[in-house]
Formats: sequence, structure tokens, C-alpha cells
Amino acid sequence: MSRAVVFGGAYAIAFFSFLFGPLIIMVITAFNSSKFPRIVPWDCFTTGWFAELFGNHRLMEGLLNSVIIGVGVVALAVPIGLAGALALSELPSKLRAMLYTVLILPILIPGVVLGISTIVLWGQISRGLGGAVQAGMYNGYFLTIVGQITFVSAYAMLVFIARLQRFDATQTEAALDLGATPGQAFRKILLPFMAPAIGSAAFITLLASFENYNTTVFTVLSESTFTTALASKVRHGTDPSLSALAVIIITITLVGALTNEAVQRRKEAELGGKASRSPLYANPLTRALTHPGVVFAILVVIVATVSYVGSKHDSSVCEAAILQDKLDRQAELRAVQKAKIEAQEVEQGITVPKPEGGFGGAFGGLGGAAPVAPAAPKPEGGFGGAFGGIAPPAPSE
Repeated sequence: MSRAVVFGGAYAIAFFSFLFGPLIIMVITAFNSSKFPRIVPWDCFTTGWFAELFGNHRLMEGLLNSVIIGVGVVALAVPIGLAGALALSELPSKLRAMLYTVLILPILIPGVVLGISTIVLWGQISRGLGGAVQAGMYNGYFLTIVGQITFVSAYAMLVFIARLQRFDATQTEAALDLGATPGQAFRKILLPFMAPAIGSAAFITLLASFENYNTTVFTVLSESTFTTALASKVRHGTDPSLSALAVIIITITLVGALTNEAVQRRKEAELGGKASRSPLYANPLTRALTHPGVVFAILVVIVATVSYVGSKHDSSVCEAAILQDKLDRQAELRAVQKAKIEAQEVEQGITVPKPEGGFGGAFGGLGGAAPVAPAAPKPEGGFGGAFGGIAPPAPSE
């Protein structure tokens, strides 16, 4: 075996370990009953951390808020990005470069600056308008949506620009020459061509909105998104429920990736003419099983079945045994420590007298019946001896 093969194999192992190692570790720790995420020592297999995750009210409320904000961002950022891409494709080269720089600039601005500037700008506008408009504008949902749109729209625009570079503009010109209106040419020619890019842009903008923290933490005000709630939870201490969240995200990603792979392979087979020659597509049963919808349904059923079986697992007996074992070990350690202390006292010849007082000497021997001391003679001076027995002056003769 040559040195290059050995080096290449070692590099591949190191690369994939670095890439997938943390994911594998998080998946394993999600099923360990330990209160702290760890693999060793292994305590008990449990699925309770998933229930802990879904039972966190703050995280679930943040998840709902993130979905609402994400849908609003997608609904506005995708059309804005498409409009920007179409405008750039129609402008002269010099003006196009200038406008491209302006539209792409928000991506380069730190999210902290965008968040603070969004609050300042819309706070001034809402206070100027006053009334119900102020209440509608100056809230976490509105401010977060407009704050995220300022840079998320640029992501969508980049996707549309890449797609428009492959578009043949003569198709639109031919449609206009044949009597179609600009709106009809857009809906029937350009929009179907841009459909894959629209789906990609919507997915990218949704993810960008969902995972954003730097801008959202300023604009969300008293509300919270899933990202901000998660960051707050991590700040106060981590537990394996975060690993359970990672397992859910990985599962959703795998289901989506496998379904997309089925879609792409089926499309390639049909466009390349391989479907008619392939025995996989010739058989009605295997052809139905390879359909993307069926693949997605099978994956969902598998995930649902595993989740249901896992939810029925009871780890309370194992956890009780682990806890009792820990208590027994603590008792043994205390006994060993006590024996060591007593051995050292005997070796050094130290004898501690047992207190004779009540309560077993818990209060330093106090509490027993102490002998009564003889009463001190009462001072004969005035004021009950408060001034050291000094008597009042004798009356003058």
C-alpha cells in the first residue's frame, strides 16, 4: 500500500470524523439518562429527553413564533428578491453593478447594526403615526420580519440571478410579438422557468429567518423566537434535551434529503429515457415504491413507528437502580473516610473525651445539670448595685 493511499485514507477518516463526529455524539447523548450530555459512563437508555424538550413551554412558544415570522419573511422576501433580480437583468451594465452593490450590501452589515437600526427607524415612524398604527408597528413580530427582510431578500435575489442567467430572453420577446401582454408572458413563460428557483429561495429564506439570532435578539422585543429561547436555555445550563432537538433536526434533514434524491433520480431516469429500459420502472410494484411520494410516506411511517415504540420504553427501574447504586457508593466512601480518620486518631494517640452534658454533647457539653454557684452577696448600695455598690451620699448633719 502506497504512502499516498495511507495518507488519503487517514485524511478522509479525520475529515469525516470532524464533520460527523459531533452529530453522532449528540445522537447518542440524547438517549442517555444522565443529567449532563455524555456518552461514558453510560447510565440507562431513555427517551425521556424528548418529552423534556416538548414540555419546555418557552421553547415551544418560541418555535411557534419562529414559524409565524418565517412565513412572513418568505412571503415578502421572495417577491422582493425576484423583483431585484429582474431589475438587475434589465439594466445597463454600469448601473447594474451599482444597484447590485446596493442590494447586496445588507448581507455584509453586522446583524447587531441591522437590529438596532430597525428598532430606531420603526420606533420613530410608529411614534409619529401614533394610535393603533403604533401598536401594530412597534411589536416583536413586525419588527423582526422587517429587520430580517433587509438582508434575507438579498439571499433570494442571488438565487434568482443565478437562475436568470440560464433564461433565454427571446422566448419572452416571441410571446410579446405573438400578442401576449407582459403579464401573460411573465406568468406563462418566465414564472414556470423560475419555479425551481422560487422553491429554493423560499427554503433558503425560511432557514435564514429561522436560525437568525443577531438581528432577532434586538427586534423581537418582549417576545422570543426558537433561536433566542434556545440561546437563553444554553446560557442557564445545558442538558440532553438539546441533543434530542439535534436528533429531530437530523431526522427531518435525512427525510427531506432522501425524498429529494428520489425526486431527482426519477426525473433523470424519465428525461434520459432510462425509465423505459430499467426493470425497476418496468415492474408496477417497484415503480410505485420508487415514487417520491411513496418514499416520503415510507420514511414518515418508519420515523413514526420508531418514535411510538421509543415513547413506550420505561427507564424508571434502571434509573432507580443507578440512583441506589450511587447512594450505596456514597455510603461506602463515607464509611471508608470515617475509618481512616479513626485510624489516624488511634495512631497519633488522640483520645477525645465524651461529653457528659445532655444531648450527646451536640452543644459542647451544655445542657446537663450544672452545679449551682453560691449566691453573690447583694450590694448594699442604692439602685440595686447597678453602680458597683456605691451608696448614695449620707444625709448631712
